Amino acid sequence: MKYINPPGSFCQDELVVEKNEENGLLFLELNPPNPWDSEPRSPEDLAFGEVQITYLTHACMDLRLGDKRMVFDPWLIGPAFARGWWLLHEPPSDWLERLYQADLIYISHMHSDHLSYPTLKKVAGRRPDIPIYVGNTERPVFWNLKRSGVQLTNINVVPFGIWQQVDKNLRFMILMDGVHPEMDTCIIVEYKGHKILNTVDCTRPNGGRLPMKVDLMMSDFAGGASGFPMTFSGGKFTEEWKAQFIKTERKKLLNYKARLVKDLQPRIYCPFAGYFVESHPSDKYIKETNIKNDPNELNNLIKKNSDVLTWTPRPGATLDLGRMLKDPTDRKGIIEPPEGTKIYKDSWDFGPYLRILNAAVGDEIFRHSCWIKEYFTWAGFKDYNLVVRMIETDEDFNPFPGGYDYLVDFLDLSFPKERPSREHPYEEGSVLNPPNTSASTASPTPKIHRSCPDLAQLPPTLPSFRFTRVNHLLDIITWISKSLIRSRVDVIRHVVKHGLLWDDLYIGFQTRLQRDPDVYHHLFWNHFQIKLPLTPPNWKSFLMYCG
Repeated sequence: MKYINPPGSFCQDELVVEKNEENGLLFLELNPPNPWDSEPRSPEDLAFGEVQITYLTHACMDLRLGDKRMVFDPWLIGPAFARGWWLLHEPPSDWLERLYQADLIYISHMHSDHLSYPTLKKVAGRRPDIPIYVGNTERPVFWNLKRSGVQLTNINVVPFGIWQQVDKNLRFMILMDGVHPEMDTCIIVEYKGHKILNTVDCTRPNGGRLPMKVDLMMSDFAGGASGFPMTFSGGKFTEEWKAQFIKTERKKLLNYKARLVKDLQPRIYCPFAGYFVESHPSDKYIKETNIKNDPNELNNLIKKNSDVLTWTPRPGATLDLGRMLKDPTDRKGIIEPPEGTKIYKDSWDFGPYLRILNAAVGDEIFRHSCWIKEYFTWAGFKDYNLVVRMIETDEDFNPFPGGYDYLVDFLDLSFPKERPSREHPYEEGSVLNPPNTSASTASPTPKIHRSCPDLAQLPPTLPSFRFTRVNHLLDIITWISKSLIRSRVDVIRHVVKHGLLWDDLYIGFQTRLQRDPDVYHHLFWNHFQIKLPLTPPNWKSFLMYCG
């Protein structure tokens, strides 16, 4: 027996119906033992310097545990989510050498601010066999490894809730997220009986069952890791509404994290995994709108409600766990980076990464209009009453010369010339607001540069063009009962060509959306963000028969 809550949204675990001898129903309340309590170990005294945790940047920590070194989620160079996220902090100058020296790396999930292929490519250049550990999620963390071109040969997928022994003193256990078990994980690291809990980005780590009184706990804190509501406009989504919503939600997140820390009572708490910035000039509006939590504000809230010690890390700062446990006032317990060390980045190397995205715009695939049917057939989402209209535009939100304008009806996966006459949610493409125009003052009428023809009527090839700017846009304007989505063309074509997930579009702020009434189509977004096929479309075969 299955149940879905809310309707059309999350499918919960299957329920097993058991009957007694009289054919009546049995109701059982399961209370399984905590997996970390298996083979318990009593904490041993730690020598000074024996366990050291060094913050590198974002969610990346370098752990020295006796004679072993373990690294969490190394994102040290390049962007995340296509081109939407960039590092806020300047990593320590020795970050690459630290990664070379690691005995093992833990990667919590497949999002590119945790699984950074540009970073791992650097590591693989010297140590392709470095041991990397991931949880056994429904969608494999390294599902796109082959396409990435990164040569890693020692990836270990481990079951949830089982201790993984590294040496006689060190072990770790990976746990799944209760809300997104198909992709998110967290980890417990134990050294000589001392536990370090890293919940990373989990919404409800391990379904809410977590070890209490660990020696060090770290978690995300910042918020802002979503296109909602910054990329929305129309209806209730005025600038005032969005600002108030963001303020309210960030406060809720702070209170939740503070309450969680109070309940779990770790000796030390560290907020991390939220140090990113929307630094590309075209994302200026997002940067100004997407206000994130201040880690010091969270730490102050924690101190008001508990005796937990807090640590706001700076790149290169090192916490000596043995010293901090013995005497939290020990000045050598936390060693800050040398005076004059650069903490915040003030420049980013956009060019190489944007050129990779831009290369997809003029790819031969998109000279043939039948790519649209090929792609959405490959995607496999259908039998759902939703119509999407997609229109390509340039970065200035003007119609992209020779670009495509088409409808996708997901009920039967057809591509009609006009909106179906039946009742249906509708997603329609239009031109984005200019960068300095607020959504609330924009014209409510989409500006369409040509009618939506049948695919057979689209030009077999695009006219020749050259780019004077790096970024171009594809607007996916979505009317979900008058709802709207828009996405940048360099990103969407890169995503289409390589069969990537749509997180690059949504979490990376590469979309603009309107919806009225305010309805979220979970099944649609869940499919394109998580459930796309593991192998990309066969474009080589496509070009042979379509060309």
